[in-house]
Amino acid sequence: MSISTDNGALTISQNYVPSPNDTDTCVSAVEDILGYTFNNKKLLEDALTHPSCIDSVSYQRLEFVGDAVLGLAFANFVFLGYPDVDQGILSLLRAANISTEKLARVAVRHGLYRYVRHNALALDAKVREFALTVQAEDEIAAVYGGAVKAPKVLADIVESVVAAIYVDCDFNLKFLWQIIRSFLEPIVTLETLPLQPVTMLYELCQKQGKKVEFRQCRKVDKNICSIYMDGKLIATGMSDQKDIAKLNASKEALEKLNKSAINHKDIIYRVDDKNEIEAAKQKLHELCCKKKWPKPTYRVEKEVGLAHDKKFICSVEIETVDVKLWMLGDEKSRIKEAENSAASLMIHSLLKPIYM
Repeated sequence: MSISTDNGALTISQNYVPSPNDTDTCVSAVEDILGYTFNNKKLLEDALTHPSCIDSVSYQRLEFVGDAVLGLAFANFVFLGYPDVDQGILSLLRAANISTEKLARVAVRHGLYRYVRHNALALDAKVREFALTVQAEDEIAAVYGGAVKAPKVLADIVESVVAAIYVDCDFNLKFLWQIIRSFLEPIVTLETLPLQPVTMLYELCQKQGKKVEFRQCRKVDKNICSIYMDGKLIATGMSDQKDIAKLNASKEALEKLNKSAINHKDIIYRVDDKNEIEAAKQKLHELCCKKKWPKPTYRVEKEVGLAHDKKFICSVEIETVDVKLWMLGDEKSRIKEAENSAASLMIHSLLKPIYM
């Protein structure tokens, strides 16, 4: 993989990437990424032009439309997809799918940022750092909130490109969704929403009737975020970036709440050095019986490695009265071990106050 800057554009690829000043080639490349051919290619040219190019029309007007249309598209998606879910959770789902972090990852995953014209070289370092961080992450983890703050310009690009399609297809929202649905993957669903620490903390406190407050300050060269629950300090996070400090504090708060929940339950779960519960499949079955839920179902999600050294990743699903719970386990050398890993992680999740 090579990393370089050419004519103000970041390139992180093993393959040749045209200069953003070669608009025809860039437009064609982005059309291939989207799987959509524009009737008015000028719309896509504008969508790929940063405001720093003062001699050209920038993506700002399209970004304005894209922000609104993405919100509406996801509002429709979650409204139709979850007919029994209340407005509060629907709002969390929509917000999670159109956050700066989420959209920036879309831009990196598809390499969209490579085709943007700009004259702001200061953007390159931020985009490079974020892109390399995302590319180095575990593909199974599906993390929404990493160690590096997402540059807003990456989310702006996605919004402007979506708007360009929307205008080009004569404002047909249903057709737009058919084009961009796979482009925006992975979609944050009700099952994966808890993977976001800040969102999960808000939801947990709301269900428990507790007031959560984030207090942020800066000392010397560090941002500090302190989380208070009903006026009591429960966690503190620190980082160069304000958003990452909030993320770190939320993770710590959830860990403390999780341990508190386990310590107050009249159930004993033995764990090994890797925090994996022994006989987790049997324990999970007993827990489901206690709650009068259907028995868990397991599935092999992925096989990796050569035939003589194959490893497995399994998932477990529980269908409760209100919602389907789904959890992905760690990579293991045997299917039974992979299933036990998924069951162990599910139990840890179920022992959090939100479910007890």
